[in-house]
Amino acid sequence: MSHPVVRIGLVGDRSPAVRAHGAIPVALELAGRALSVTPELTWLHTRQLDGASTDTLTALAGVWCVPGSPYENMDGALTAIRTAREQGIPFLGTCGGFQHALIEFARNVLGLRDADHAESNPDASMPLVGALSCSLVGMKGKVTLTAGSQAAKAYGRTESTEAYHCNYGLNTRYRHVLDGAPLRITGEDEEGAVRVVELTGHPFFMATLFQPELSASTGQPHPLIQAFLAAAAARMQPAKNVG
Repeated sequence: MSHPVVRIGLVGDRSPAVRAHGAIPVALELAGRALSVTPELTWLHTRQLDGASTDTLTALAGVWCVPGSPYENMDGALTAIRTAREQGIPFLGTCGGFQHALIEFARNVLGLRDADHAESNPDASMPLVGALSCSLVGMKGKVTLTAGSQAAKAYGRTESTEAYHCNYGLNTRYRHVLDGAPLRITGEDEEGAVRVVELTGHPFFMATLFQPELSASTGQPHPLIQAFLAAAAARMQPAKNVG
């Protein structure tokens, strides 16, 4: 018996030089086996999304903004994130996707139009995403999750050890902008630095500075990727008739 097909858009500038880009299809396949669904992947280059109709995105079951920033077209990535956020499309952002989910939210929800990325704009007046005090390229670390959060529910626990490959994260100077915001901080490292955010009231909107896709080499599905794919599969379910 064939499994239901779940269409996932991968937003980013695909490159064989980016390890995550090779790992993501494998990670989604592992999650698909666990859920008895078949992920159908479409790579969406950031250039093709800038100024384009959102129809391509709204037709998808889920959107994953992948590592590999700075993107060739930041506005294209931000358009994809905003569409997923506003249209209730299950969304996962990892590494660069995490960084740009913060920027999109700050600009379009909090009204902080100058929020920017220090890597792509070193002269930004508000470098919401800044250089980490210590590089996390090739590093692993413990993440503590907020009890009751969507992330903790996905793991079934409040602690995990995750792999990183990044040099930029939420600038600690601007952490306060998320105080009381619907984009909640639900995962921190051992020093209290932000590692996971999720959007209250959305079917599934989560972003992580770590790269859960790198777990694909273990041959086991990652809990967050499985939760993302499950949410995407649920979006594909036809609405039940009422009355």
